[in-house]
Amino acid sequence: MKIIKSIDDAKALEGQEVGLSDWIVVDQHRIDQFAEATADYQWIHVDTERAAREMPDGKTIAHGYLTLALIPALTGDFVEVENLARAINFGLNKVRFYTPVPVGAKLRARATVLQARRRAGALLLTSEIRLEVEGERKPACVAETLGMYFFAEQETDHG
Repeated sequence: MKIIKSIDDAKALEGQEVGLSDWIVVDQHRIDQFAEATADYQWIHVDTERAAREMPDGKTIAHGYLTLALIPALTGDFVEVENLARAINFGLNKVRFYTPVPVGAKLRARATVLQARRRAGALLLTSEIRLEVEGERKPACVAETLGMYFFAEQETDHG
């Protein structure tokens, strides 16, 4: 885990890979829960019988947005910002889905810090996240994420 105590610490990480997660299995239960949460019931995700007949590998595939939504859980222990008041998702610059995630596949995240800047009194951290599928040459997803980290006020000695 990389420790960030200041914006300068974060700037020192630019261009560095900061983490590689453990593998997680993307099972049908997770896919079905995501479909329920988002009302996205496209058959390629939830109809296992039809997928067995009509999908190239005979399996359902995870929603692209499900793979994207797993980024915080997979990357949460890559960087620790000390003296953190709060962190917010500021958005994405670019997202590409390169290969499907079939049900039962193992997925992991790899993160590289692209840029660290001061913005609105906070740290704006731009990272590239690659979501890899075990056994696949191409990643499932590559996303450029933006996170805002607000440091807690430093206590001063008024002695």
